Amino acid sequence: MDILNNLPEQGPVSLIAEFTARAGYVERVAVLLAGLAADVRREPGNVAFDCFQRLDDEGKFVVYEIYRDKAAFAAHIAADYGAVFNAKLRELIVEPNSILTFLTPLRAG
Repeated sequence: MDILNNLPEQGPVSLIAEFTARAGYVERVAVLLAGLAADVRREPGNVAFDCFQRLDDEGKFVVYEIYRDKAAFAAHIAADYGAVFNAKLRELIVEPNSILTFLTPLRAG
């Protein structure tokens, strides 16, 4: 999978996922996301899966995710429930998919 090619082999994988609910679907997206969060938090390699709605626009969602390493993230994206979530989410959001931004820790000095 292309998404894995650019990730470091060692260390944690951290990212944010962002998407915008279509008008009238904010609550459905929130419920769907809460269900996914429960599943993801049970993954052995998951460190954090924190879901937020923006204060300035409740239709905009942000998910902060950390996985132990690249292998844990690969297992996460291979999970069947993730594919089911993404298929349902695509029908409810403005964007074609979640917008993923991968992060790296800031190294001081």
